[in-house]
Amino acid sequence: MKKNTSQSYSAIQLFWLTALRVLIGWHFLYEGLVKLVNPNWSSVGYLVDSRGFMQQFFEWLAARPGTLQVVDFANIWGLILIGAGLLLGFLTKPALWAATVMLGFYYLSHPPFVGLNYNLPTEGSYLIVNKVLIELVAVVVLMVFPASRRIGLDRLIHKSK
Repeated sequence: MKKNTSQSYSAIQLFWLTALRVLIGWHFLYEGLVKLVNPNWSSVGYLVDSRGFMQQFFEWLAARPGTLQVVDFANIWGLILIGAGLLLGFLTKPALWAATVMLGFYYLSHPPFVGLNYNLPTEGSYLIVNKVLIELVAVVVLMVFPASRRIGLDRLIHKSK
C-alpha cells in the first residue's frame, strides 16, 4: 500500500486535528511539569496499585529502587518531551509513537475491567473504556491523519528537505 504523503485537509479538519494535537500536548506537558516540580513525586504508588495480567511486571518495577528511579525519570521527561513536541508540532511522529507506548503502559497498569479494585481513587466507573484508552485512540488518530507538516514546526523541517 502506497503512503500518501501529500494529504490535503479542509480548513476545519486541519483546525480540529491541530486542536487535538495541542490539547493532548498540553495534557502531557502539564502532567510532566507537575511531577517535575514535586520533590516527593514517585510512580511507586501507581505501580504497586497495578492490577491485571501485567501486575507482577509493574510491581517488579516498583520493588527495585534503581529501576524505579529510571521509571520516574523516564515518566517525567517522557511526558514533558512528548507534550512539548505535540504542542509545537515538532518531531510529532516520534512524539506520537512515544505517547502511544506510554498510554499503553498506563492502561495496562490499571485496566478498567470488572473485578479489579484499586486503592487509588478513580474518577468514575469504567468498563473497558476509560480516559487513558480514549486519549490513546486520539493519539493514533493523529498518527493516521498527520497535520503537523501543515501547522507546526515539522513544516519547517520538511520544507527544507
